[in-house]
Amino acid sequence: MQANAVLIIIDVQKAIAHPSWGRRNNPQAEVNIAKLLAAWRNTQRPIVHIRHLSNDPSSTYRPYLEGAVFKYVVRPKHHEKIVDKHVQCAFIVTDLELWLRNNHYQTLIITGVITNNSVEATVRVAGNLGFDTYVVSNATATFDKLDLEQTLHPAERVHALALANMHQEYATVIDTQTLLKNL
Repeated sequence: MQANAVLIIIDVQKAIAHPSWGRRNNPQAEVNIAKLLAAWRNTQRPIVHIRHLSNDPSSTYRPYLEGAVFKYVVRPKHHEKIVDKHVQCAFIVTDLELWLRNNHYQTLIITGVITNNSVEATVRVAGNLGFDTYVVSNATATFDKLDLEQTLHPAERVHALALANMHQEYATVIDTQTLLKNL
């Protein structure tokens, strides 16, 4: 793994613990993100924290509410970059791409929530922009999801399908242990 690979942590904020989201898969996602964060800090690799600040009045991610606060386990340090976004993709109406290119960062390691939403939206754009993108399968998580016919799909299946959508075409899917071994 390149010495300047960027760890990107998407939307790991208190909002994600709100009961309105429903049942979630991978309760160890934050533990795995914390392991990666510790390794990145230890090796002085670049870190970006993506903070969702929703304009939707019903969102659990509204600015200035408790839900907008980063979870303690991934709380940024003063020198780590924070990118605020108002839509699902971290590249839309933010300085993320410019910052990555100006610093000559090409490899992105993406973690966070929600696998089939903000993670997948960001990964697809990163891949299309030509970044060498990795998604950490067990450092991401999602929720049960209703389809258009009102059939409930378990979070584990939603997560697996989102990872399959991203793998090879937009990114390489990898797990925390493999990634840490290759640092």
